[in-house]
Amino acid sequence: MVASGNGNGDASNINATFLRGVQQTDADGAAQFNTLFPGHYTGRTTHIHVMVHTNATAFPNGTLIDTTHVGHVGQAFFDQDLISSVEATSVYSVNTQALTTNAQDSILSEEAATSDPFVQYVLLGDSVEDGLLGWLSFGIDPTLSKNVSAAATLYQEGGVANPNAGGGGGPGGAPPSGGFPSGPGGPASTATATA
Repeated sequence: MVASGNGNGDASNINATFLRGVQQTDADGAAQFNTLFPGHYTGRTTHIHVMVHTNATAFPNGTLIDTTHVGHVGQAFFDQDLISSVEATSVYSVNTQALTTNAQDSILSEEAATSDPFVQYVLLGDSVEDGLLGWLSFGIDPTLSKNVSAAATLYQEGGVANPNAGGGGGPGGAPPSGGFPSGPGGPASTATATA
């Protein structure tokens, strides 16, 4: 999406789908995916967004219908020691954005008040550069239906921004000062989310 400086103002970013995905759970409600450790931006601690659709229809082309009614909207977080280890690596240390710690993130404190939103993990080698195996389990209420407003919708012809979606970036939708991080990348990891 293009929102408040996302992609450093590159309008073609609305067609980008990297690090976004939709995955159907198995009969036990478990899903697995490979990803990289997320970078950070000013105003938020390191996190991954999670949304659970309980009655969505998946189509062969990978699209999902019923993206406005969800049974869970949340975020997965990482312990501060792990974040510090990752941020010390060469790929992440070039990020010019100020690092917001877990203790400074109000959304983390809200989620931690009612659940344990921290990814559990083990190193796959001697350091974070060798990769991680992470997992997180959380329960959902299958009768709950929240209305959400997607920032953009990607059609075959290209992305279309939602003018009613609000801003991106730091707290309150404000863009991070100084622009967005200088580049993606980092140690690969495998995460398992159970919904």
